[in-house]
Amino acid sequence: MTEFPHESVLINEVLETLSPQSGDRILDLTLGLGGHASALLEKAGPKGSLVGIDADEQNLVVARQRLEKQSNQCEFVHSNFKQLPELELGKFDVILADLGVSSPHFDDADRGFSFRKDGPLDMRFDRSQGRTAAEIIQKYTELELSEILRDFGEVPQHDKIAGALKRENPQSTHQAYGVIESVNTRDAKKNAQKVFQALRIEVNNELEALDTVLETAPEMLNSEGRLGIISFHSLEDRRVKQKFRALSSVEKDNTTGADIGKPLFSEIKRKPIKPSTEEIENNPRSRSAVLRVLKKNAV
Repeated sequence: MTEFPHESVLINEVLETLSPQSGDRILDLTLGLGGHASALLEKAGPKGSLVGIDADEQNLVVARQRLEKQSNQCEFVHSNFKQLPELELGKFDVILADLGVSSPHFDDADRGFSFRKDGPLDMRFDRSQGRTAAEIIQKYTELELSEILRDFGEVPQHDKIAGALKRENPQSTHQAYGVIESVNTRDAKKNAQKVFQALRIEVNNELEALDTVLETAPEMLNSEGRLGIISFHSLEDRRVKQKFRALSSVEKDNTTGADIGKPLFSEIKRKPIKPSTEEIENNPRSRSAVLRVLKKNAV
């Protein structure tokens, strides 16, 4: 029996709030190893269908294996969800995006997502295209690199770290960690986590891709369909929260202040949905996960 090491976060909460029904059409924008998709499709039953998107071909291979028994209900798409408008996939009852990095990405030294193991400073989800983190450090100006560390990682001493990275031009994860440590030994681990996050976001255009989803996905919902987004840091969650609030707000008359009609969408819960204490104990990587769900109101 094939083992799937990655634990999908907030599985029970996803099933409860997205509430897949028999025959639903499901879109998983971040298929990963297929954990969420498998659970959602099981609830949708034999009449349900799934479209799964992932930028990483290795993930798609594993997801196909996991969903083999339901393969006649599935369509797999090798793409980044920032291409969502061009894919023209139609309407769905359930849409999910899990913005977290899958455990195999962190655990595979060759992918370069973590400084815990030495490997090439890559960080691309789709290794068939785009610039690596090492290439970004090499080609960006010191000011551009400093701004990325500040804006995408909220990195203390971002200017000094950017300068050190430019001077040393690291090619591996351990070399990059060594450069960060040379700037501030005491907070090296914490700073490295922030630097690696910032570089990963830039490498994969993650926030730009999220903005595309927030503009496109709500319009792809059928009546009473639901869109769930799981984010892992404040840069993502802030965007999701603001967009969902805007879509679920009632338009006001500029003169009278009276409500004009009813909003097309509503939030399932106003407060973010977070992992239980038990889940965090079993899967520490779920600690920072936040789920927000938007519903398209019946017309």
